Amino acid sequence: MAVSLGNDAARILIRPDLGAGLTAFDIRRGDDWLPIFRRVDDETAHPFALSNILLLPFSGRVSGGGFRFDGRFHPMEPNMPGEHYPLHGSAFSAAWTITGTTEESVTLAVSAAGPGPFRYDATMIYRLDGATLTMTLRVTNRAGLSLPYGGGFHPWFVRDGNTLLTAPAKKVWLERDDHLPDVLEDAKAHPEMDFSRPRKLPDGWINNWFSGWAGKARLDWPDRGLAADITGGPGLDQYVLFSPSGEADYLCFEPVSHPVDAFNLAEGPVAHGMVVLQPEETASFTASVRGILATGET
Repeated sequence: MAVSLGNDAARILIRPDLGAGLTAFDIRRGDDWLPIFRRVDDETAHPFALSNILLLPFSGRVSGGGFRFDGRFHPMEPNMPGEHYPLHGSAFSAAWTITGTTEESVTLAVSAAGPGPFRYDATMIYRLDGATLTMTLRVTNRAGLSLPYGGGFHPWFVRDGNTLLTAPAKKVWLERDDHLPDVLEDAKAHPEMDFSRPRKLPDGWINNWFSGWAGKARLDWPDRGLAADITGGPGLDQYVLFSPSGEADYLCFEPVSHPVDAFNLAEGPVAHGMVVLQPEETASFTASVRGILATGET
């Protein structure tokens, strides 16, 4: 069952039982509620049919049946039907518990095992301040051995025919047919993926990982008189951009700490943004989305 959090300017709906994901993030214009994240069935049973999921203890896919770290190989099995690789960790599919509420926030917690060697406790805080949604995800390593951790957030934003994205980045990963990274290239070498200035997404498939991001992005929906400012906190200096086609009614802009398959990329996971947590150490990831009305900021 979805749990609501709202004020005079914005509202969200949370599914504690389904990864502490969201089914809505709307802002108010007069008597109307306008979606910033796509609206979905509040009772959906599939995490990838939500409006936002949590990425922990890693983002994206992991190749090779697992990863090697500190001289030891850690096997991992695929965790979603139809997927060849482990995908997005385990937080997004776990059942979370609400541990605290205020007028402005909801706090949730989970103790999770897997994939592979990962054992962790996590807390998630959703906070609304006016029309700004702030999401803070904290993780503590309970595995009994040091491991590389990563995290982030995976919202599905509304997309229409004139949606514009501004999200300057230095580099872009091109993907292989199996959605693993191929090569890292200069973003300006691919004009259709250079979002240093406002531009529409490509009409076709896009599923790429961008590095050298300063943590500031903006979506504009001129036809709806709306915009959203997206901020990635410390450690979230990369993003994933996904949309299946120009006909899709959504795009995913995901502030993350590392590229897909960072465990197995050359130079290793730490060089690509993951953080090594010793037993009982904690890491934190924060991102915010501020909804804006064309008639003025809310």
